[in-house]
Amino acid sequence: MTEDGDRDAGQEEKRSATIYDVARRAGVSHQTVARFLNGEGGIRPYNKVKVVAALEELRYRPNMAARSLATKRTYRIGALGFEIAGHNPGRVLQAASDAARELGYVVEVVGLDPLDPGQLANGVETLIRNGVEGLLITSPTVGIADELSRLRIEIPVLVDGARETDELQRRGTLFALEHLHDLGHRRIAHIAGPSQWTAAHLRRATYELFMSERAEAPMVWEGDWESRSGYTHAERVAAEASITAVFAANDRIALGALLRFHELGIRVPGDVSVVGFDDMPESEFFHPPLTTVRQHFDAGGRTSAARLIAMIEGRPVEAPYPEPELIVRASTGPVAT
Repeated sequence: MTEDGDRDAGQEEKRSATIYDVARRAGVSHQTVARFLNGEGGIRPYNKVKVVAALEELRYRPNMAARSLATKRTYRIGALGFEIAGHNPGRVLQAASDAARELGYVVEVVGLDPLDPGQLANGVETLIRNGVEGLLITSPTVGIADELSRLRIEIPVLVDGARETDELQRRGTLFALEHLHDLGHRRIAHIAGPSQWTAAHLRRATYELFMSERAEAPMVWEGDWESRSGYTHAERVAAEASITAVFAANDRIALGALLRFHELGIRVPGDVSVVGFDDMPESEFFHPPLTTVRQHFDAGGRTSAARLIAMIEGRPVEAPYPEPELIVRASTGPVAT
């Protein structure tokens, strides 16, 4: 870069960067930067990469006060999540917050207890009173749509667990079960998550339908999302000598089951194959490394934020949710003969 270029860059960094600074750094028009910040389409991929790099280099932050005064809007989004301290809900909310900030919005988060239905109404009321322009509901429980329908909400609402994401849960479950079926397993047990959670309900329902159509009678033990649940129910699986595979509702349940099988002298996958769900970062370091269904929590959170903002601004929704993937590792193998 020339001396003048260095001087310009230094001046940009001393003061708050504008979209004109970003455009100059990226080598694009300021209209292109504005379209990107507003979440609009029609931007060439390589230009989008240059704009993102320039935003990061200049540490661009929209002037929210000026925007609000000029537009009579708050540029605030409310997010309500169940058990947000959990690893996966936390990742979704963090990614949604990051994506919203890049589009010029601030996210206000309210955590909810899934066992206290009254908290939803209180959370919605609090966020609307604080001037949010839309609501994002993450990690939903069964019946959330009915609860929302009883509330008078006049701003856009996006439930991360509606029809499209529900279908992705079913598809991911089928990936796991088809994998076990292809390996010759017919006696497949399911250690389920808590039934009040939408994700657990969908995985169990998909498992039960698959077993009734393609394998043998379903065998379900329900617990919570924690490793202790898998550890406890693994002993019951071991008592059923005919079971050759376990589909765990998440990776933490699978982790508990793997430990108990090891203590009982049951070989994985020699005696029993185990499949999890989520692909938490530690899954590849389980013993043995866990076959699981990968969910893209970060990308999903960003997609939800982009979709809600498009709803708020009256724009078409262009962002698809990411597909789940089967990640095959060492915890699954053919049925022993």
